[in-house]
Amino acid sequence: MYATPVDAYGRYEPITLKNIRQHPAYMRLPEDLRRELEVAAQVLPFRTNPYILDELIDWDRVPEDPIFQLVFPQREMLDPKAFARIEAALASGDRRALTEEVWRVRRAMNPHPAGQLTHNVPELNGRKLPGLQHKYAETVLFFPAGGQTCHAFCTYCFRWAQFVGDRELRFESSRVDDLVNYLRAHPEVTDVLITGGDPMVMKTSLLERYLKPLLEVETLRSLRIGSKSLAYWPLRFTSDADADELLRLFESVVDAGKQLAFMAHFSHPRELETDTVQEAIKNLLSTGAVVRTQAPLIRHVNDDASIWAEKWRQEVSLGLIPYYMFVERDTGPKKYFEVPLARAHDIFARAYRQVSGLARTVRGPSMSAFPGKVRVVGSATVAGEKVFVLEFLQARDPAWVGRPFFARYSETATWLDDLVPAFGADRFFFMS
Repeated sequence: MYATPVDAYGRYEPITLKNIRQHPAYMRLPEDLRRELEVAAQVLPFRTNPYILDELIDWDRVPEDPIFQLVFPQREMLDPKAFARIEAALASGDRRALTEEVWRVRRAMNPHPAGQLTHNVPELNGRKLPGLQHKYAETVLFFPAGGQTCHAFCTYCFRWAQFVGDRELRFESSRVDDLVNYLRAHPEVTDVLITGGDPMVMKTSLLERYLKPLLEVETLRSLRIGSKSLAYWPLRFTSDADADELLRLFESVVDAGKQLAFMAHFSHPRELETDTVQEAIKNLLSTGAVVRTQAPLIRHVNDDASIWAEKWRQEVSLGLIPYYMFVERDTGPKKYFEVPLARAHDIFARAYRQVSGLARTVRGPSMSAFPGKVRVVGSATVAGEKVFVLEFLQARDPAWVGRPFFARYSETATWLDDLVPAFGADRFFFMS
């Protein structure tokens, strides 16, 4: 048996717009703030749980509290005119008019960036394989149908379109046989990332149905699981009814000779501080899994070098491996969260300098753009021109990886598409 602390919350139950007004701390907020949040949540998915509300949010600091910003949609996340239209439609009581306005706003928010639906879906024997994505040669992403929600939704999430109830926007698969057959036809694929949503919302018995067949694929070396569960519902690894069963499943993956890489999303050091999350991390590491941590740099939540340095230090002390600092993607309420690339690199560099070599496994700031993962290496003056130095950490064409390239320096650019090639070039080398 694994260590199981006292469970203060019982079975997981989500808190949504339907029941948020039952929470005492939320009801102490000013009514106008609550109304604004509930208007914004008509457009942006909202879901949280008692652990986050009771353990992570400092209600005396609301609305500035970073975890509150992380899970509660804010008025400023919507264009002012869009907010006014949604507010008026909601007040009218006309559900049809509200739905039309909500989707008018959502369609303008780039629901699937970086070619997720148009360029990344693979084929086998002439048939598209929905619920799979194959962008980089050695890695395939799999979206199990049972894992396409989360214990809570992040307001910055680049996969927000998975959670708004439109099946045309959602990608998922219940056919692990499609994945297995694709892997056997593509032995160059060594890694599978099980992602979502969050695979850890699934019961262990369902997760096992997806994982076990993969253990028979000899060319597969690593199974990755992308999850925010350690931060948002660590009880999944301590006191959920099937927590022990889950940990034994993870042990079986390691015993089968596959690396189990748990890609944990921690956005702020506060998420690492509770006794429950620290016990969950111990249990997870005891299975033989490797836990790597990643998060985007997001304004209002963690746009401070000291926050990142403290987060990385805490992660290392708990046995975790800092892995990525991402740039906020070009989707959803990006304008609210985005940080200029110049400032993003400054934050990264100042945080990096504060930590020991054990935390310097982290890479960033990295943009997961259409051609690949582009890291801002820094800035320099070359031949009298100030430039950004950039490189691919991953790319659609593996030949691009590690090849430096240059863009004109900009104080305002927030994404790859905002950058202009340096030295008078008319395009970057990876553009056709």
